[in-house]
Parts: sequence; structure tokens; C-alpha cells
Amino acid sequence: MSKAFSDEVREFTIAPDDDGIRLDRWFKRHLPDATFNIVSRWARTGQLRLDGKRAAPGDRIEAGQVVRVPPADPPKGAKQKQVRPPLSEDQIAFARSLDFHRDKSALVLNKPPGLAVQGGSKTKDHVDGLLDALQYEAEARPRLVHRLDKDTSGVLLVARSPRAASIFSKSFSSRRATKIYWAIITGVPDIDEGTIDLALSKQPGTGGEKMHPDPGGQSAKTLYRVIERAGNEAAFVALQPLTGRTHQLRVHMAAIGHPILGDGKYGGQDAFLTGEISRKLHLHARRLALPHPDGGMLDVTAELPDHFDKTMTALGFTASLGDVDVAPPDLPPDPAAQKRAARAYAKDIRKGRRGERRGRGKSRGGKG
Repeated sequence: MSKAFSDEVREFTIAPDDDGIRLDRWFKRHLPDATFNIVSRWARTGQLRLDGKRAAPGDRIEAGQVVRVPPADPPKGAKQKQVRPPLSEDQIAFARSLDFHRDKSALVLNKPPGLAVQGGSKTKDHVDGLLDALQYEAEARPRLVHRLDKDTSGVLLVARSPRAASIFSKSFSSRRATKIYWAIITGVPDIDEGTIDLALSKQPGTGGEKMHPDPGGQSAKTLYRVIERAGNEAAFVALQPLTGRTHQLRVHMAAIGHPILGDGKYGGQDAFLTGEISRKLHLHARRLALPHPDGGMLDVTAELPDHFDKTMTALGFTASLGDVDVAPPDLPPDPAAQKRAARAYAKDIRKGRRGERRGRGKSRGGKG
């Protein structure tokens, strides 16, 4: 059912997972090469039928109905959908080693640090490319429903059906999903528990690859709690993002002066400790809880990666103390103090960029 175009008329029976959706949405799910314009043309010419009757792209469909798809040739210049190369035995074994929870609707992976969730122009190894190995007995290929940064480890939820994907996605967008992260930060906050409320936007001049605090940006809120301290050198913290902005936890912690350990992108040299402490990012999606499509709650936790676990031991932290809910503090946050921290952080960024511009100017002058 992956190809939109055929020399013959085809008929498909609507599955229960597609009950109630629009017909154009059904095409997007199952015949993505048939664009909205193509489907509309089929409807206008009477070739598109539901149970033998003329249909329109906006019609709601029901389980058990039969969709008639007419024969058609692909339009000139149409791009052929890329075929995913078959996975090797090693890739299949690796993908399945990440799976620590599986039921009718959900797969939960413990994503290792360094593995991207989706591919890009320079990224060939990613979770999305491994999902064929995780289909098991399901009829549909698993679908990603949320994301983690490449260097962030931990809980990654994958839906096993279109219906489950829709329900999980709505839980994330409506903020009914509770996400708890563990992190080790450099330094120790003066307040053990609080809310960081700093709007974020893409930092100019970075091609959208970095975010920064911006009063005119998108609202971003993070609850944090200090679990343990290693003197004044570092702290083990639990973080709960109330919004889902790009790099939110990393920017928020750097903005209050306590970057996540190993996060040189936002913390610079202040994000690293001396000695044998790993320079990898110490940010782990520990727990995810949200409504399950089949009733009840899905509540899962992921074990720490090796580098994080070794740092916990080296700094004398106890992992079992971190499994607590991060609740809103009794006292409201100090917005004035947070704004001061954000301004200082933005000032440092501007200073760095001025230095880069001066460097580029000298280089151009030398060419003459």
C-alpha cells in the first residue's frame, strides 16, 4: 500500500485504526505519493469512490468502508519515494536491544547518547532508520511521536499503529504527558527547588541550531529540584519541562548560571569538570507518564547510560534519590532574578559574536 500509482483500479478496506478520519488524511497515511491535488482531481472526475459512491477529500470514513483508488500515471517530474535499504543483522540486534517495553500500542526505547532520532543531510545513523526492526507482529511500521536531542539519552516513545500515534501525539501537544529528566549541572543553585520561566527563540546567526532567552520568544517553563550536591562543584537535579521548546532544559540551566555537565554548546568551558569526569552531555530522559491508548497510564523509566552512571559514582550521588516527582514550588519564582540572569547570558553571547566578526574582518583584510 506504499505506492500511489498503479495501472489497475485498487480497493482498500478501511481499518479500525482509521475510523473517523478524513479521506485525504487516509491517503496521507497510506498512499503518501497521492498528493492532495491528485486526490481532489480524482474526486472531481468521479473516479474516487467510497462503497461505490462518489467521495470528496474531506469526507469522514468509517471502519469497513471500501475505498476505490483509480489507476493513474505519476505526474511528470514526480520524485520517486526512496526505498529504505534492508537492515543488517547487527542493526536489527542493536535496535531490539534498545526496546525495554512493548505492548499492543507502544514501544519504549532507551535511546543511547550520540544516536540521532531522525536523519539529515549529514546523519545516516538514526532511530527512524531502525524502526523496520521493531515492527515485530504489528501490521504497520512503528512511528516516532516525540524527539530527544542526539546527545540526550533515555525514554523515547514509539507508536505501533496510526491510532496510537494520533493519541500519543495529542497527549504531548496538550501537555498531558509528564516528562522527568535527570541531569548533573555545574555549580549549585542558591534555591533548591523552583521554576525557570524564560521565553526562548532561535539565536540569530546560528542557522537555527541554537536557542537563547528572548522576552519576545516562545513561552518556556521548567521545574527543577536539586537532589544532591557535590560540595559547590556540581549538583544532581531532576528537571520537568512544562513546555517542549528546542534545547529548553539546556538553555534554561545555562541561563541561570548552572549549565548541564558536558554541554559546551550552551555552557562553554563552565560546563566541564576536571579530572576523569566524562565530557559527554549529562542529560537523561528518566521517566515518561501519559495516557495509554488502550486505557490507564503508560509510566516508564529508563536506566542511565554508562558515562552518566560513572559520573554519579565519582561525585558520590545516589541514583535512587532521584525518582521523585518535580512539583511546583510553594513560592513563586523570582522573575526579576531570572531576567537578570538571561540578560547577562545574552550579553556574553553578543560579546562572543563581536569577537568572531572582528576575526573575520582581519582575515578579509589579509587577503588584499
